[in-house]
Amino acid sequence: MTPNSPPLVLPPGLSRAIAALQDKDQHSLDDAVTRLHTVNGRLWDTEDRVRSALLSAAQVADCKREIDQLNAERNALAERADEVLGSLADAGRADTPLHTETLASVVDRLSVLTLRIWHSERAAARDELARRRVPALHGQWEELCAALDALVADVVTGRRRLPTPARFKLYGRDDAAPAEIKPSRHLRRVLAFGGLSECGKSTSAEFVQRTCGAQRLKIGFLLRQAAHREGLADPYALSARRQAELLLGELNRFAEAHVDTRLFTIESVHDDASITELKQLMGDTLQIVYLDASFAVRVERSGTPAQVVAAKDEIKMSRGAHQVAALADHVIDNTGSIAALRARLRRIAAPPAATVLRVATPYGLGLPAAIASATADFTDAVRIYGPGVRLAALTGSCGEGGWIAGWSDLDLLLVAEHDAIGRVQEALEQYRTALNGAASLGPTLVTPGELTGRRLTPRLAFVLHQFQQGSPVLHATPDLELPTISRDELAFAAVRELPQVVLTMRRLRADAGPATLRQLYKHLVLGCRLLLREHNQWESGPDRTLAAASRMPGLADLSVPSLAKIASAWRDGETELVLKPVTAAVDQLLTWYAAQLAA
Repeated sequence: MTPNSPPLVLPPGLSRAIAALQDKDQHSLDDAVTRLHTVNGRLWDTEDRVRSALLSAAQVADCKREIDQLNAERNALAERADEVLGSLADAGRADTPLHTETLASVVDRLSVLTLRIWHSERAAARDELARRRVPALHGQWEELCAALDALVADVVTGRRRLPTPARFKLYGRDDAAPAEIKPSRHLRRVLAFGGLSECGKSTSAEFVQRTCGAQRLKIGFLLRQAAHREGLADPYALSARRQAELLLGELNRFAEAHVDTRLFTIESVHDDASITELKQLMGDTLQIVYLDASFAVRVERSGTPAQVVAAKDEIKMSRGAHQVAALADHVIDNTGSIAALRARLRRIAAPPAATVLRVATPYGLGLPAAIASATADFTDAVRIYGPGVRLAALTGSCGEGGWIAGWSDLDLLLVAEHDAIGRVQEALEQYRTALNGAASLGPTLVTPGELTGRRLTPRLAFVLHQFQQGSPVLHATPDLELPTISRDELAFAAVRELPQVVLTMRRLRADAGPATLRQLYKHLVLGCRLLLREHNQWESGPDRTLAAASRMPGLADLSVPSLAKIASAWRDGETELVLKPVTAAVDQLLTWYAAQLAA
């Protein structure tokens, strides 16, 4: 619709009748009538454009297709408006006089007349005939408003009936009748990046693609694909609604061809009208992300003269790029650090969720009484810190009920605000004192922002996944949000973590001796667990993990004593009895691993 075109003003009698409707009906009617008036404005503009002698035959054909599409929208919206307006009518008697048209048809005529007055007033300065017509047009508008109010009064009191609102319009073949396009069930989530030149749209989309596995697409590419498919010469000449439908159609095709892709990104959003229409079609499936940065910052980042960036901005702003900020679901101030930008993008691309965790007392984890008591006191101490400490949990063997005296450590995970970490450290010192050497304490402190920004080590990602699967925690605040960790993510994390584990295993093997037995065995188990994850096999417990790894292609049986025997030998100072089979298994695994990569 032409910028600054006039609003549609309904006559007072109709407005009062509408005010008596339920809120839901009022909102539905307002949306239908507003969109009907917008479509009429676009029709006017398109019909003006198609009359230009400068258009090619292909462009005329595009305009004709757009006019057909807008007319289909116009009729659909009028029918939708009549569905609500029809409820104003008194049922009346069958012999009540029938009016010739519906209320929405009169509103549609009022919309067109409003546009005619506005265009005539604009033309009056240069066209004498148009100037003379303006008073007569205003008179027609007043008469139509009065007639509409009179019809509303007759309809409400049952003195006149309305005809059936269905228009039964046909456009082209029966099988080509226009229907509102909807997102495919495979199109789960789409991020649309907008902003002015050099604001970071492409950088952001690339980051989401690399870290979240998103399918990255360009809006221009999608429109060109749709135009080729539909036989259109210039899709940008179409209405914003039609462009949005073309975009959604192409997104649906991509989603149905890549059913395992859970996230798509589209860039660059430079047209506020079409993205508004696309948002109406897609709802929350589409998340609009606007990257905001000052002109000076964008010039500095671009490495180009200011006038070059300004020229690009002018083109984008002429299309409404700067107005996308008001429509956006997320506005990111991209003048700060890359760490802040990436943390915000990760939260948007993979939003955290409120998680219901299983809370257990230390006494239910199979811990010795003294250790359980010290752990309970520590849990009570951090709980009183309020929301500053969001979560406390024992992980690893003690969290799984597999504590072995003299062997297992107390691996403790704490999620706390940075400002609370000083008090947490004091509580940890008291915890160590209470343990009195009964167990080695290994705390991991992480902030909520690090979790929601998904700044996770592979080990931490695995622990969060275990919580999702029901592993217990000692304390969790009700509003705690945690990222959802899938098995696919853990498999990718295993690929990243395994090289460091192998390097550490080689270092420990070079220094193999009674003192390093415990670390060497734990890295053997960890290495096997990561290899199994890479093969999409999931085992828990060291004995089961080593047995499963022995069945990997080309790897002979890892003949390692059970964990109970190794732990007993370690505790009794008889490590020589188990050191040889453990080092032999490490050699076996490292030899196999080197051969796999050499291949």
